[in-house]
Amino acid sequence: MLSYTPDTPLYEVFEAFQNVGLFEDSKTFVDAELVTNQDAVVQDFLATKGRDKQTLSALFKRHYELPEAKHEVALKPTDSMEEHIAMLWPLLVHQDSVQQQGSSLIAVPKPYVIPGGRFREGYYWDSYFTMLGLLEAGKLELVTGMVDNFAYLLKTYGLIPNGNRTYYLSRSQPPVFAMMVKALEEKKGREFCLKYLPALQREYAFWMDGAAELQPKGQYRRVVKLSTGQVLNRYWDDEDSPRPESFREDEALAKGLPEEQQKEMYRNLRAGAESGWDFSARWFRDQQSLSEIHTTEILPVDLNCMLYFLEHTIAEYHNELDQYEEAKLMATKAQTRKMAIQELMWSRKHGFFVDYDWKQEKKRYIFTLAGAWPLYFNLASDAQALKVTHKLSADFLKSGGWVTTLINSTQQWDSPNGWAPLQWVVFKGLENYNQKLLAKKGAQRWVELNRKVWKNTGKMMEKYNVVDADLLAGGGEYPAQDGFGWTNGVVVAMLADGVMEKKKATVVAE
Repeated sequence: MLSYTPDTPLYEVFEAFQNVGLFEDSKTFVDAELVTNQDAVVQDFLATKGRDKQTLSALFKRHYELPEAKHEVALKPTDSMEEHIAMLWPLLVHQDSVQQQGSSLIAVPKPYVIPGGRFREGYYWDSYFTMLGLLEAGKLELVTGMVDNFAYLLKTYGLIPNGNRTYYLSRSQPPVFAMMVKALEEKKGREFCLKYLPALQREYAFWMDGAAELQPKGQYRRVVKLSTGQVLNRYWDDEDSPRPESFREDEALAKGLPEEQQKEMYRNLRAGAESGWDFSARWFRDQQSLSEIHTTEILPVDLNCMLYFLEHTIAEYHNELDQYEEAKLMATKAQTRKMAIQELMWSRKHGFFVDYDWKQEKKRYIFTLAGAWPLYFNLASDAQALKVTHKLSADFLKSGGWVTTLINSTQQWDSPNGWAPLQWVVFKGLENYNQKLLAKKGAQRWVELNRKVWKNTGKMMEKYNVVDADLLAGGGEYPAQDGFGWTNGVVVAMLADGVMEKKKATVVAE
Protein backbone atom coordinates (compact mmCIF):
# COMPACT_ATOMS: atom_id res chain seq x y z
CA MET A 1 0.00 0.00 0.00
CA LEU A 2 0.96 3.66 -0.24
CA SER A 3 3.14 5.49 2.22
CA TYR A 4 3.57 8.96 0.70
CA THR A 5 1.04 11.75 0.56
CA PRO A 6 2.20 15.34 0.06
CA ASP A 7 0.48 16.67 3.21
CA THR A 8 2.24 14.29 5.64
CA PRO A 9 3.95 13.75 8.01
CA LEU A 10 4.00 17.36 9.25
CA TYR A 11 0.98 19.35 8.07
CA GLU A 12 2.73 22.59 8.98
CA VAL A 13 5.33 21.98 6.26
CA PHE A 14 2.71 21.33 3.60
CA GLU A 15 0.68 24.35 4.69
CA ALA A 16 3.72 26.64 4.56
CA PHE A 17 4.68 25.51 1.06
CA GLN A 18 1.17 26.03 -0.26
CA ASN A 19 0.31 29.29 1.52
CA VAL A 20 3.48 31.09 0.54
CA GLY A 21 2.43 30.74 -3.11
CA LEU A 22 5.53 28.84 -4.12
CA PHE A 23 3.84 28.03 -7.40
CA GLU A 24 1.02 29.76 -9.24
CA ASP A 25 -0.89 26.47 -9.30
CA SER A 26 -1.36 24.66 -5.95
CA LYS A 27 -1.32 21.35 -7.82
CA THR A 28 2.33 21.76 -8.79
CA PHE A 29 3.60 21.08 -5.27
CA VAL A 30 1.45 17.99 -4.60
CA ASP A 31 2.59 16.50 -7.91
CA ALA A 32 6.27 17.13 -7.21
CA GLU A 33 8.44 14.12 -6.35
CA LEU A 34 10.16 13.94 -2.98
CA VAL A 35 13.74 12.89 -3.75
CA THR A 36 15.05 12.80 -0.18
CA ASN A 37 12.66 11.59 2.55
CA GLN A 38 9.91 12.98 4.75
CA ASP A 39 12.02 13.13 7.90
CA ALA A 40 14.70 15.10 6.10
CA VAL A 41 12.11 17.65 4.91
CA VAL A 42 10.73 18.08 8.42
CA GLN A 43 14.18 18.48 10.01
CA ASP A 44 15.26 20.98 7.35
CA PHE A 45 12.01 22.92 7.73
CA LEU A 46 12.29 23.13 11.51
CA ALA A 47 15.91 24.24 11.24
CA THR A 48 15.07 26.91 8.66
CA LYS A 49 14.06 30.15 10.33
CA GLY A 50 12.54 31.95 7.38
CA ARG A 51 9.07 31.22 6.05
CA ASP A 52 9.24 33.59 3.10
CA LYS A 53 8.88 32.49 -0.51
CA GLN A 54 12.58 32.69 -1.33
CA THR A 55 13.62 30.58 1.69
CA LEU A 56 10.97 27.95 1.11
CA SER A 57 11.78 27.83 -2.60
CA ALA A 58 15.38 26.93 -1.72
CA LEU A 59 14.13 24.28 0.72
CA PHE A 60 11.88 22.85 -1.99
CA LYS A 61 14.80 22.58 -4.41
CA ARG A 62 16.81 20.64 -1.84
CA HIS A 63 14.16 17.95 -1.45
CA TYR A 64 11.82 17.89 -4.46
CA GLU A 65 11.77 17.66 -8.22
CA LEU A 66 9.16 19.51 -10.23
CA PRO A 67 6.55 17.43 -12.07
CA GLU A 68 6.92 17.05 -15.82
CA ALA A 69 4.15 17.94 -18.27
CA LYS A 70 4.65 14.92 -20.50
CA HIS A 71 3.03 16.04 -23.74
CA GLU A 72 4.51 19.53 -23.94
CA VAL A 73 6.92 18.88 -26.79
CA ALA A 74 7.06 20.44 -30.22
CA LEU A 75 4.86 18.55 -32.66
CA LYS A 76 5.46 18.54 -36.38
CA PRO A 77 3.02 20.76 -38.27
CA THR A 78 0.11 18.76 -39.66
CA ASP A 79 -2.44 19.40 -42.38
CA SER A 80 -5.41 18.42 -40.25
CA MET A 81 -6.75 18.28 -36.73
CA GLU A 82 -7.18 14.54 -37.14
CA GLU A 83 -3.48 14.06 -37.86
CA HIS A 84 -2.62 16.25 -34.90
CA ILE A 85 -4.72 14.07 -32.59
CA ALA A 86 -3.13 10.91 -33.99
CA MET A 87 0.29 12.35 -33.11
CA LEU A 88 -0.90 13.31 -29.62
CA TRP A 89 -2.07 9.84 -28.53
CA PRO A 90 1.38 8.34 -27.84
CA LEU A 91 2.49 11.54 -26.08
CA LEU A 92 -0.42 11.27 -23.65
CA VAL A 93 0.27 7.63 -22.77
CA HIS A 94 1.73 7.19 -19.28
CA GLN A 95 3.14 4.07 -17.65
CA ASP A 96 4.08 3.70 -13.99
CA SER A 97 3.70 0.11 -12.85
CA VAL A 98 6.15 0.49 -9.93
CA GLN A 99 5.24 2.70 -6.98
CA GLN A 100 7.79 5.45 -6.41
CA GLN A 101 8.44 6.07 -2.71
CA GLY A 102 8.38 9.87 -2.87
CA SER A 103 5.60 10.32 -5.40
CA SER A 104 1.90 11.00 -4.90
CA LEU A 105 1.25 9.15 -8.16
CA ILE A 106 -0.46 5.79 -7.61
CA ALA A 107 1.14 3.11 -9.78
CA VAL A 108 -1.18 0.94 -11.87
CA PRO A 109 -0.27 -2.21 -13.80
CA LYS A 110 -0.77 -1.06 -17.40
CA PRO A 111 -0.31 2.04 -19.58
CA TYR A 112 -3.06 4.67 -19.62
CA VAL A 113 -3.86 8.03 -21.19
CA ILE A 114 -3.61 11.27 -19.23
CA PRO A 115 -5.66 14.36 -20.17
CA GLY A 116 -2.67 16.67 -20.66
CA GLY A 117 -1.49 20.06 -19.36
CA ARG A 118 -1.54 20.24 -15.55
CA PHE A 119 -3.28 16.86 -15.45
CA ARG A 120 -0.31 14.49 -15.34
CA GLU A 121 -2.23 11.44 -14.07
CA GLY A 122 -5.18 9.38 -15.24
CA TYR A 123 -8.65 10.71 -14.45
CA TYR A 124 -11.65 8.51 -13.89
CA TRP A 125 -14.51 9.91 -15.95
CA ASP A 126 -12.21 11.61 -18.46
CA SER A 127 -10.92 8.18 -19.39
CA TYR A 128 -14.27 6.87 -20.67
CA PHE A 129 -14.64 9.69 -23.19
CA THR A 130 -10.97 9.38 -24.13
CA MET A 131 -11.56 5.66 -24.76
CA LEU A 132 -14.21 6.47 -27.37
CA GLY A 133 -11.51 7.92 -29.59
CA LEU A 134 -8.90 5.33 -28.71
CA LEU A 135 -11.25 2.54 -29.80
CA GLU A 136 -11.88 4.30 -33.12
CA ALA A 137 -8.11 4.67 -33.52
CA GLY A 138 -7.72 0.90 -33.14
CA LYS A 139 -5.99 1.06 -29.76
CA LEU A 140 -7.96 -1.81 -28.27
CA GLU A 141 -5.06 -3.16 -26.20
CA LEU A 142 -4.53 0.24 -24.59
CA VAL A 143 -8.24 0.57 -23.74
CA THR A 144 -8.35 -2.96 -22.31
CA GLY A 145 -5.37 -2.12 -20.12
CA MET A 146 -7.05 1.05 -18.88
CA VAL A 147 -10.19 -0.88 -17.90
CA ASP A 148 -7.94 -3.41 -16.15
CA ASN A 149 -6.29 -0.55 -14.25
CA PHE A 150 -9.64 0.66 -12.94
CA ALA A 151 -10.55 -2.87 -11.89
CA TYR A 152 -7.19 -3.02 -10.08
CA LEU A 153 -7.91 0.26 -8.24
CA LEU A 154 -11.31 -1.04 -7.16
CA LYS A 155 -9.78 -4.25 -5.85
CA THR A 156 -6.89 -2.48 -4.11
CA TYR A 157 -8.58 0.62 -2.67
CA GLY A 158 -12.30 -0.12 -2.83
CA LEU A 159 -12.95 2.79 -5.19
CA ILE A 160 -11.79 4.38 -8.39
CA PRO A 161 -10.27 7.62 -7.13
CA ASN A 162 -10.77 10.98 -8.85
CA GLY A 163 -7.32 10.41 -10.34
CA ASN A 164 -4.45 8.07 -9.56
CA ARG A 165 -2.91 10.31 -6.89
CA THR A 166 -2.78 9.63 -3.17
CA TYR A 167 -4.48 12.94 -2.43
CA TYR A 168 -7.52 11.80 -4.45
CA LEU A 169 -8.21 8.64 -2.47
CA SER A 170 -11.02 10.21 -0.42
CA ARG A 171 -13.28 10.71 -3.43
CA SER A 172 -14.21 9.24 -6.78
CA GLN A 173 -15.73 10.79 -9.92
CA PRO A 174 -18.91 10.12 -11.94
CA PRO A 175 -19.27 6.30 -11.98
CA VAL A 176 -18.66 5.46 -15.63
CA PHE A 177 -16.84 2.14 -15.12
CA ALA A 178 -19.89 0.18 -16.34
CA MET A 179 -19.90 2.34 -19.48
CA MET A 180 -16.24 1.48 -20.06
CA VAL A 181 -16.94 -2.24 -19.69
CA LYS A 182 -19.87 -2.06 -22.11
CA ALA A 183 -17.78 -0.15 -24.65
CA LEU A 184 -15.13 -2.86 -24.40
CA GLU A 185 -17.83 -5.51 -24.72
CA GLU A 186 -18.74 -4.14 -28.16
CA LYS A 187 -15.21 -4.95 -29.32
CA LYS A 188 -14.30 -8.08 -27.33
CA GLY A 189 -17.66 -9.66 -26.57
CA ARG A 190 -19.78 -10.33 -23.49
CA GLU A 191 -17.89 -13.44 -22.42
CA PHE A 192 -14.58 -11.56 -22.21
CA CYS A 193 -16.14 -8.78 -20.12
CA LEU A 194 -17.87 -11.02 -17.57
CA LYS A 195 -14.58 -11.08 -15.67
CA TYR A 196 -15.26 -7.47 -14.68
CA LEU A 197 -18.38 -8.37 -12.68
CA PRO A 198 -16.54 -8.39 -9.31
CA ALA A 199 -15.13 -4.94 -10.09
CA LEU A 200 -18.60 -3.67 -11.04
CA GLN A 201 -19.90 -4.99 -7.73
CA ARG A 202 -17.10 -3.24 -5.83
CA GLU A 203 -17.96 0.00 -7.59
CA TYR A 204 -21.59 -0.42 -6.57
CA ALA A 205 -20.67 -1.25 -2.98
CA PHE A 206 -18.62 1.94 -2.76
CA TRP A 207 -21.46 4.17 -3.95
CA MET A 208 -24.11 2.38 -1.86
CA ASP A 209 -22.11 2.05 1.36
CA GLY A 210 -24.44 2.44 4.35
CA ALA A 211 -27.68 2.34 2.38
CA ALA A 212 -29.04 -0.76 4.16
CA GLU A 213 -28.84 0.87 7.60
CA LEU A 214 -30.46 4.20 6.73
CA GLN A 215 -33.70 5.37 8.26
CA PRO A 216 -36.04 7.78 6.41
CA LYS A 217 -34.46 11.24 6.14
CA GLY A 218 -31.10 9.63 6.90
CA GLN A 219 -27.84 10.13 5.02
CA TYR A 220 -24.45 8.46 5.06
CA ARG A 221 -21.54 9.18 2.76
CA ARG A 222 -22.96 8.97 -0.79
CA VAL A 223 -26.47 7.66 -0.03
CA VAL A 224 -29.60 9.45 1.15
CA LYS A 225 -32.91 7.91 2.19
CA LEU A 226 -35.83 10.26 1.64
CA SER A 227 -38.88 10.53 3.88
CA THR A 228 -40.73 8.49 1.24
CA GLY A 229 -38.25 5.64 1.61
CA GLN A 230 -36.56 6.17 -1.77
CA VAL A 231 -32.78 5.74 -1.71
CA LEU A 232 -30.73 7.88 -4.09
CA ASN A 233 -27.15 9.08 -4.33
CA ARG A 234 -25.17 12.27 -3.98
CA TYR A 235 -21.57 13.33 -4.37
CA TRP A 236 -19.36 13.30 -1.27
CA ASP A 237 -15.80 13.26 -0.02
CA ASP A 238 -14.58 11.52 3.11
CA GLU A 239 -12.44 14.51 4.12
CA ASP A 240 -13.51 17.96 5.31
CA SER A 241 -10.24 19.85 4.87
CA PRO A 242 -8.93 21.98 1.97
CA ARG A 243 -8.20 20.01 -1.19
CA PRO A 244 -4.40 19.52 -1.32
CA GLU A 245 -4.34 20.32 -5.05
CA SER A 246 -6.34 23.56 -4.48
CA PHE A 247 -5.22 24.29 -0.95
CA ARG A 248 -4.63 28.02 -1.22
CA GLU A 249 -7.89 28.65 -3.06
CA ASP A 250 -9.97 26.66 -0.59
CA GLU A 251 -8.44 28.28 2.48
CA ALA A 252 -9.00 31.75 1.03
CA LEU A 253 -12.66 30.96 0.36
CA ALA A 254 -13.29 29.67 3.88
CA LYS A 255 -11.29 32.37 5.66
CA GLY A 256 -13.15 34.00 8.54
CA LEU A 257 -15.83 31.33 8.87
CA PRO A 258 -16.35 29.40 12.12
CA GLU A 259 -14.54 26.06 12.13
CA GLU A 260 -17.65 23.93 11.56
CA GLN A 261 -18.73 26.09 8.63
CA GLN A 262 -15.23 25.83 7.19
CA LYS A 263 -15.39 22.05 7.36
CA GLU A 264 -18.81 22.07 5.72
CA MET A 265 -17.51 24.27 2.91
CA TYR A 266 -14.44 22.07 2.36
CA ARG A 267 -16.64 18.97 2.21
CA ASN A 268 -18.90 20.59 -0.37
CA LEU A 269 -15.97 21.79 -2.46
CA ARG A 270 -14.55 18.28 -2.44
CA ALA A 271 -17.95 16.80 -3.32
CA GLY A 272 -18.15 19.26 -6.21
CA ALA A 273 -14.78 17.96 -7.37
CA GLU A 274 -16.11 14.39 -7.20
CA SER A 275 -18.94 15.44 -9.52
CA GLY A 276 -16.47 16.38 -12.24
CA TRP A 277 -18.35 19.68 -12.53
CA ASP A 278 -15.89 21.71 -10.49
CA PHE A 279 -17.42 24.17 -10.39
CA SER A 280 -20.89 25.16 -11.54
CA ALA A 281 -23.77 27.32 -10.33
CA ARG A 282 -25.61 24.01 -10.30
CA TRP A 283 -24.10 23.43 -6.83
CA PHE A 284 -24.69 26.92 -5.41
CA ARG A 285 -27.63 28.01 -3.26
CA ASP A 286 -27.75 31.42 -4.96
CA GLN A 287 -26.70 30.13 -8.42
CA GLN A 288 -23.79 32.61 -8.49
CA SER A 289 -21.36 32.36 -5.55
CA LEU A 290 -18.86 29.59 -4.88
CA SER A 291 -19.13 30.48 -1.19
CA GLU A 292 -22.75 29.25 -1.37
CA ILE A 293 -21.80 25.75 -2.48
CA HIS A 294 -23.92 22.93 -1.02
CA THR A 295 -23.17 19.94 -3.25
CA THR A 296 -23.91 17.32 -0.58
CA GLU A 297 -27.52 18.51 -0.25
CA ILE A 298 -28.22 17.76 -3.92
CA LEU A 299 -29.22 14.46 -5.53
CA PRO A 300 -27.85 14.88 -9.08
CA VAL A 301 -29.86 13.51 -11.98
CA ASP A 302 -26.77 12.46 -13.97
CA LEU A 303 -25.19 10.56 -11.05
CA ASN A 304 -28.37 8.60 -10.44
CA CYS A 305 -28.72 7.81 -14.14
CA MET A 306 -25.17 6.41 -14.14
CA LEU A 307 -25.92 4.29 -11.08
CA TYR A 308 -29.08 3.01 -12.77
CA PHE A 309 -26.88 1.87 -15.65
CA LEU A 310 -24.45 0.24 -13.22
CA GLU A 311 -27.31 -1.66 -11.57
CA HIS A 312 -28.67 -2.66 -14.97
CA THR A 313 -25.24 -3.89 -16.15
CA ILE A 314 -24.65 -5.94 -12.99
CA ALA A 315 -28.10 -7.52 -13.44
CA GLU A 316 -27.26 -8.37 -17.07
CA TYR A 317 -23.99 -10.03 -16.14
CA HIS A 318 -25.54 -12.04 -13.30
CA ASN A 319 -28.18 -13.26 -15.70
CA GLU A 320 -25.50 -14.26 -18.22
CA LEU A 321 -23.86 -16.37 -15.50
CA ASP A 322 -27.20 -18.04 -14.60
CA GLN A 323 -27.23 -16.22 -11.26
CA TYR A 324 -30.90 -15.47 -11.54
CA GLU A 325 -31.68 -14.42 -7.98
CA GLU A 326 -28.85 -11.88 -7.98
CA ALA A 327 -29.93 -10.69 -11.43
CA LYS A 328 -33.52 -10.19 -10.28
CA LEU A 329 -32.42 -8.25 -7.19
CA MET A 330 -30.27 -5.83 -9.19
CA ALA A 331 -32.88 -5.44 -11.92
CA THR A 332 -35.40 -4.49 -9.23
CA LYS A 333 -32.99 -1.92 -7.79
CA ALA A 334 -32.49 -0.43 -11.26
CA GLN A 335 -36.24 -0.22 -11.87
CA THR A 336 -36.81 1.35 -8.45
CA ARG A 337 -34.16 3.99 -9.16
CA LYS A 338 -35.68 4.69 -12.57
CA MET A 339 -39.06 5.31 -10.97
CA ALA A 340 -37.49 7.66 -8.42
CA ILE A 341 -35.73 9.63 -11.17
CA GLN A 342 -39.03 9.94 -13.02
CA GLU A 343 -40.90 11.07 -9.92
CA LEU A 344 -38.37 13.41 -8.31
CA MET A 345 -36.27 14.72 -11.18
CA TRP A 346 -38.73 15.29 -14.01
CA SER A 347 -40.23 18.78 -14.23
CA ARG A 348 -43.54 18.48 -16.05
CA LYS A 349 -43.90 22.26 -16.09
CA HIS A 350 -40.52 22.92 -17.70
CA GLY A 351 -40.24 19.73 -19.76
CA PHE A 352 -36.77 18.90 -18.47
CA PHE A 353 -34.90 16.70 -15.98
CA VAL A 354 -33.39 18.49 -12.98
CA ASP A 355 -31.54 17.77 -9.72
CA TYR A 356 -33.34 17.25 -6.41
CA ASP A 357 -32.61 19.03 -3.10
CA TRP A 358 -33.08 16.26 -0.53
CA LYS A 359 -32.95 18.59 2.47
CA GLN A 360 -35.59 20.95 1.12
CA GLU A 361 -37.43 18.01 -0.50
CA LYS A 362 -37.96 19.85 -3.76
CA LYS A 363 -36.73 20.00 -7.33
CA ARG A 364 -33.98 22.46 -8.22
CA TYR A 365 -35.04 24.41 -11.28
CA ILE A 366 -31.53 25.01 -12.56
CA PHE A 367 -31.34 23.78 -16.13
CA THR A 368 -28.12 22.10 -17.20
CA LEU A 369 -26.96 19.46 -19.66
CA ALA A 370 -27.14 16.96 -16.80
CA GLY A 371 -30.81 16.83 -17.83
CA ALA A 372 -29.82 15.00 -21.02
CA TRP A 373 -28.45 11.92 -19.23
CA PRO A 374 -31.89 10.22 -18.97
CA LEU A 375 -31.99 10.28 -22.78
CA TYR A 376 -28.48 8.86 -22.97
CA PHE A 377 -29.56 5.84 -20.92
CA ASN A 378 -33.05 5.58 -22.46
CA LEU A 379 -34.72 6.43 -19.14
CA ALA A 380 -37.08 9.04 -20.62
CA SER A 381 -40.44 8.33 -22.19
CA ASP A 382 -40.93 9.40 -25.81
CA ALA A 383 -43.08 12.32 -24.66
CA GLN A 384 -40.43 13.44 -22.15
CA ALA A 385 -37.67 13.12 -24.73
CA LEU A 386 -39.62 15.33 -27.13
CA LYS A 387 -39.89 18.08 -24.50
CA VAL A 388 -36.22 17.76 -23.55
CA THR A 389 -35.32 17.98 -27.24
CA HIS A 390 -37.29 21.21 -27.58
CA LYS A 391 -35.54 22.82 -24.62
CA LEU A 392 -32.13 21.66 -25.76
CA SER A 393 -32.74 23.16 -29.19
CA ALA A 394 -34.30 26.40 -27.96
CA ASP A 395 -32.03 27.17 -24.99
CA PHE A 396 -28.81 25.14 -25.07
CA LEU A 397 -27.71 24.95 -28.70
CA LYS A 398 -25.21 27.70 -29.50
CA SER A 399 -22.97 28.47 -32.48
CA GLY A 400 -20.24 26.13 -31.18
CA GLY A 401 -22.33 23.28 -29.73
CA TRP A 402 -24.22 22.73 -26.48
CA VAL A 403 -23.68 25.18 -23.61
CA THR A 404 -23.30 23.49 -20.21
CA THR A 405 -25.78 25.62 -18.24
CA LEU A 406 -27.89 28.71 -18.88
CA ILE A 407 -26.10 30.67 -16.13
CA ASN A 408 -22.99 32.80 -16.56
CA SER A 409 -21.42 32.58 -13.10
CA THR A 410 -17.73 32.85 -14.15
CA GLN A 411 -17.36 29.16 -13.18
CA GLN A 412 -15.94 26.87 -15.86
CA TRP A 413 -18.90 24.45 -15.88
CA ASP A 414 -21.35 27.22 -16.75
CA SER A 415 -22.11 29.39 -19.76
CA PRO A 416 -20.47 30.20 -22.13
CA ASN A 417 -18.45 26.98 -21.91
CA GLY A 418 -19.01 23.65 -23.58
CA TRP A 419 -17.32 20.37 -22.63
CA ALA A 420 -16.62 17.28 -24.72
CA PRO A 421 -18.28 14.68 -22.44
CA LEU A 422 -21.57 16.55 -22.39
CA GLN A 423 -21.50 17.10 -26.16
CA TRP A 424 -21.30 13.31 -26.52
CA VAL A 425 -24.09 12.67 -24.01
CA VAL A 426 -26.46 15.05 -25.81
CA PHE A 427 -25.45 13.73 -29.24
CA LYS A 428 -26.11 10.08 -28.40
CA GLY A 429 -29.11 10.88 -26.20
CA LEU A 430 -30.86 12.65 -29.06
CA GLU A 431 -29.98 9.83 -31.43
CA ASN A 432 -31.56 7.33 -29.02
CA TYR A 433 -34.90 9.08 -29.55
CA ASN A 434 -34.53 9.49 -33.32
CA GLN A 435 -33.71 13.21 -33.12
CA LYS A 436 -30.86 12.65 -35.53
CA LEU A 437 -30.95 15.96 -37.38
CA LEU A 438 -30.62 17.98 -34.16
CA ALA A 439 -28.00 15.57 -32.82
CA LYS A 440 -25.95 15.98 -35.98
CA LYS A 441 -26.32 19.76 -35.99
CA GLY A 442 -24.95 20.05 -32.47
CA ALA A 443 -22.10 17.62 -33.17
CA GLN A 444 -21.14 19.42 -36.38
CA ARG A 445 -20.96 22.76 -34.59
CA TRP A 446 -18.77 21.24 -31.89
CA VAL A 447 -16.39 19.60 -34.36
CA GLU A 448 -16.16 22.79 -36.40
CA LEU A 449 -15.36 24.78 -33.24
CA ASN A 450 -12.66 22.26 -32.26
CA ARG A 451 -11.19 22.55 -35.74
CA LYS A 452 -11.29 26.37 -35.74
CA VAL A 453 -9.52 26.64 -32.36
CA TRP A 454 -6.94 24.07 -33.46
CA LYS A 455 -6.22 26.05 -36.64
CA ASN A 456 -5.82 29.25 -34.60
CA THR A 457 -3.79 27.82 -31.72
CA GLY A 458 -2.43 24.44 -32.78
CA LYS A 459 -4.03 22.93 -29.66
CA MET A 460 -6.90 20.72 -28.56
CA MET A 461 -8.47 22.35 -25.51
CA GLU A 462 -10.02 21.04 -22.31
CA LYS A 463 -13.14 23.19 -22.85
CA TYR A 464 -14.46 25.68 -25.40
CA ASN A 465 -16.50 28.86 -25.54
CA VAL A 466 -19.52 27.66 -27.52
CA VAL A 467 -21.32 31.02 -27.41
CA ASP A 468 -18.60 33.12 -29.06
CA ALA A 469 -16.24 31.08 -31.20
CA ASP A 470 -13.78 33.97 -31.37
CA LEU A 471 -13.09 33.72 -27.62
CA LEU A 472 -11.33 30.97 -25.69
CA ALA A 473 -13.12 29.35 -22.75
CA GLY A 474 -12.41 30.75 -19.31
CA GLY A 475 -13.48 30.56 -15.70
CA GLY A 476 -12.44 28.14 -13.01
CA GLU A 477 -9.38 27.74 -10.80
CA TYR A 478 -6.68 27.35 -13.45
CA PRO A 479 -5.80 28.54 -16.99
CA ALA A 480 -7.15 26.78 -20.10
CA GLN A 481 -5.43 23.44 -20.63
CA ASP A 482 -4.48 21.75 -23.85
CA GLY A 483 -3.88 18.15 -24.76
CA PHE A 484 -6.61 17.04 -24.35
CA GLY A 485 -7.74 13.47 -23.72
CA TRP A 486 -11.53 13.61 -23.72
CA THR A 487 -11.72 16.36 -26.34
CA ASN A 488 -9.66 14.20 -28.67
CA GLY A 489 -11.72 11.12 -27.87
CA VAL A 490 -15.10 12.71 -28.49
CA VAL A 491 -14.20 14.53 -31.68
CA VAL A 492 -12.68 11.34 -33.15
CA ALA A 493 -15.78 9.35 -32.15
CA MET A 494 -18.10 11.96 -33.65
CA LEU A 495 -16.18 11.95 -36.92
CA ALA A 496 -16.29 8.17 -36.98
CA ASP A 497 -20.06 8.43 -36.46
CA GLY A 498 -20.28 10.35 -39.71
CA VAL A 499 -21.30 13.77 -38.43
CA MET A 500 -19.26 15.24 -41.30
CA GLU A 501 -16.73 14.10 -43.83
CA LYS A 502 -13.94 12.28 -42.03
CA LYS A 503 -10.43 13.34 -42.96
CA LYS A 504 -7.78 10.68 -43.13
CA ALA A 505 -5.45 10.66 -40.13
CA THR A 506 -1.87 9.52 -39.98
CA VAL A 507 -1.53 6.21 -38.14
CA VAL A 508 0.91 6.44 -35.26
CA ALA A 509 2.12 3.27 -33.58
CA GLU A 510 1.53 2.86 -29.86
